[in-house]
Amino acid sequence: MNMDTGLLIMRVVIGLIFAGHGAQKLLGWFGGPGLKGTGGWFDSIGIKPGVGAAIVIGLFEVIGGLLLALGLWMPIAAALIVIPMIGAIVKVHGKNGLWITQNGMEYNLILIVVAVGLALIGPGAYAIGNW
Repeated sequence: MNMDTGLLIMRVVIGLIFAGHGAQKLLGWFGGPGLKGTGGWFDSIGIKPGVGAAIVIGLFEVIGGLLLALGLWMPIAAALIVIPMIGAIVKVHGKNGLWITQNGMEYNLILIVVAVGLALIGPGAYAIGNW
């Protein structure tokens, strides 16, 4: 029971935060820049077309985060989280080293490890996928 509760907590917290991050890109929710702002920033760092990339990445984040939170299709949920995080490391954070205090890749790596770990372990007993 303790393991299942721990998996539930990790899935829901990481999944909803990740989905919220995508909603910032897509909808401007939670203080985010929305499609226009995210697309402009993507264009400025060489990801073109910026708005198209913002839509794809935002959808990956929202869908991946919600699937993770619900405990559904865990390998797909993990892939939808890992792909944008690898992109963030390659395009933005990797050149700054590890630590987030220097805008490094620490946060991205943590999300990758949690997503892959949850996909490998499974969602636990308290998952929609088990109903």
